[in-house]
Amino acid sequence: MGLTSKKLLLLAVLVAIALFALTIWLWPRLARTSVRALLGRFLLLVATQLAVLSVVLLYVNDKFEFYASWDDLFGTEQGEGVVQEVGPGGKLVSMQSAQALSGGGRLETVRITGPSTKIAADAKVYLPPQYFQKGNAEKKFPAILAITGYPGTVDGMINELGFVDTARDKARTGKMPPAVMIFIRSAVTPPRDTECVDIPGGPKVLTYFAKDLPKAVGSHYRVGTATEQWGVTGYSTGGYCALKLPMTFPESFTAGAALSPYFAAKVDDTTGDLFHGDKRLERENDLMWRMEHLPQPPVSLLVTSSARGEYDYGHTLDFLSKLKEGPMRMARIILDEGGHNFNTWKREVPAALTWLGGKLDKPAKA
Repeated sequence: MGLTSKKLLLLAVLVAIALFALTIWLWPRLARTSVRALLGRFLLLVATQLAVLSVVLLYVNDKFEFYASWDDLFGTEQGEGVVQEVGPGGKLVSMQSAQALSGGGRLETVRITGPSTKIAADAKVYLPPQYFQKGNAEKKFPAILAITGYPGTVDGMINELGFVDTARDKARTGKMPPAVMIFIRSAVTPPRDTECVDIPGGPKVLTYFAKDLPKAVGSHYRVGTATEQWGVTGYSTGGYCALKLPMTFPESFTAGAALSPYFAAKVDDTTGDLFHGDKRLERENDLMWRMEHLPQPPVSLLVTSSARGEYDYGHTLDFLSKLKEGPMRMARIILDEGGHNFNTWKREVPAALTWLGGKLDKPAKA
C-alpha cells in the first residue's frame, strides 16, 4: 500500500479508533496495581498514541506532499536517476499517460530527457484548453517551468497549491495568457538534493533546467523558443531555482517568480558535496554575491515572504535592497504573517502567476 494512498490513511484512522475503543473497554479490567495490569495499561497507551501519531503524519504528508513513496521516505532509492542516451532523432519527451481535466485542458505525465546532460526526469505538463482550439493550431504558446521544493512532488503544486486551476482561471479572464506549464521536482536525480547546481563530476542540473528542458519541451509541444516566452516559478528550493535560472541564463528565461526562496545553495547530508572545493562555483551559486559583484541581467524577478513566520524574511529584504539602476526589474509579495508551508504559498500563487504571465508573450504564430 503506497505511502500517499487514501486507503492507508483510512486504515490508520480505523486502527486508531479501534485502539481507542479497546482502551476504554479494557481500562476497568486493568485498574489494578499488579505488574500485568500496569504493563497492559502502558502498552495500550503507547499503541494508541502511536496510532494517532501515524494518522497525523500520514495526513500531513498527504496534505503537503513531502514524500511520494516509502522509498522516498526512507531514502532507499538507488542511484542518481535514469540516464538515457539520445541519438539523432531520438525522443526527448516520452509520454507515459494523459488525463483530460474537468475544467478543460489536459495533464500529461512525461519523462523529459536532456540531450546534453543525459538527465532523464519525470514531469507533468499542463496544456491549457486554448492549446486545442482550432484557431490556435499553428500558434506557439508561452511556457512556465514550475519547480518543487525539496523534498516535494509535482502533485503538491497541482493539487494543494492549485497552480493548474489558477492558471486556467486567470487565462479565462484575460489576466494572464494561456500557457503550457511543466511541473517537475527540484531533485531530478533522486534521492540527492542537487540545488539546481552543475556539480563538478556529477549531474549538470542547472544546464538541464536552463538548456535541455526548454529544448526538449519545444521539440514535443507547441511552445515558443524566444526568451520572452519562458518563465519559471517554484517554492522553497524551487524558489531558489526560480531566481537562479533567469539570473544565470537570461537568454532562456525572461522572468522568475520565487515563493519563499533562499538565496544560496544549501549544503547538507541531502546534497553531498556540491562544489568539490571550487570556491568560484560556490560564489556563483550565491545569489546575494551575484547581485553585488556581477552585472544584473535584463530579467524580472518576484520574491515572496512573510513579515512574521518566515525565517528568511530578513534575507529577502536584503536581496531586494541590492537592486541597482539597470535592466533588472523586481517585485515582491510580503504577507503580514505566514510560515514556510503550503497554506502560505497557496495565498501567493494567484498574484504570482498573474505577475509572471504578464511578463510573457501571448500565444502567436511562429
